[in-house]
Amino acid sequence: MQTQADIYILAIESSCDDTSAAVCKNGKVLTNISADQKIHAEYGGVVPELASRAHTANIVPVVDLAMKGAGIAMKDIHAIAYTRGPGLLGSLLVGAGFAKGMAQALNIPLVDVHHMKAHVMAHFINEPHPQFPFLCLTVSGGHTQIVKVTDYNVMEVLGSTIDDAAGEAFDKTAKMLGLPYPGGPLIDKYASLGNPMAFKFNEPNIPGLDYSFSGLKTSVLYFLKDKLKDNSHFIEENLSDLCASVQYTIIKILLKKLKKAAKETGIQEIAIAGGVSANQGLRKYLSEMAVQEGWRVYIPDFQYCTDNAGMIAISGYYKFLKGETSSLLLPTLARWEMNE
Repeated sequence: MQTQADIYILAIESSCDDTSAAVCKNGKVLTNISADQKIHAEYGGVVPELASRAHTANIVPVVDLAMKGAGIAMKDIHAIAYTRGPGLLGSLLVGAGFAKGMAQALNIPLVDVHHMKAHVMAHFINEPHPQFPFLCLTVSGGHTQIVKVTDYNVMEVLGSTIDDAAGEAFDKTAKMLGLPYPGGPLIDKYASLGNPMAFKFNEPNIPGLDYSFSGLKTSVLYFLKDKLKDNSHFIEENLSDLCASVQYTIIKILLKKLKKAAKETGIQEIAIAGGVSANQGLRKYLSEMAVQEGWRVYIPDFQYCTDNAGMIAISGYYKFLKGETSSLLLPTLARWEMNE
């Protein structure tokens, strides 16, 4: 039953290839519905034009399911939160256009949400919540960052990748190994069966808290080329060990800088977010490091790791409480730095 104190937020996420809608009530996510796009697998990556078309087809049924699952009507919604950026421009435009049109029709506020901040805010969907201030390692296909979080939606990037993201390194090395797209989850799967110390790959020597993964990809590429000269079946014969070694190297790079950030800031509340935070290897090694370092670690549920509207809803909810609503005229942003 709805009371006068109840606040319902409808959220829409369409930054890449998942169309998602969610409803939250007083900061509790009631529904989180997503439609993925299988068509991209045959192309080995997301095709922006196809993604936009699929969003257009999926958005109405996804929003309808989210609303019905929450048991509310249009008149119950207090605001609509949507992903303004960063992401694929065509995909963002579909979600933003729908959200703006619906907000205007219902005469209710609109709340624009930063996609990467929303990944961090996913930690406030379920208990336990990290305590402020905390560090969040946000790792996805397009971003790798260490973020210092001092309040809801108040975040500072301490370090980020200077070239490729960790998720991109997973997918591109998976492609070198002949694995289908998306390859990251498959590397995680095969890695569980392999020896992470079987092969050694180059690690970058980047000062400060920034990351780099382009050199690792090059190292894997030349290593495979050299081995395949003598044995054309090298990859298939060593697939599990190769996946385990690549994954271990990526995770080692990620956690080395996270440990450095924790020591420099004195913060022991540590969180991870983004699509790669679903990686079982990362979760395992992070948990082990937490015991060594005395960290309190927070890891979101799997459904809130990848792109989803639940994280947009919770982020929009806290912005709405502060009166941070947005204009219908705000442009979508394919590129949008978190510190801006």
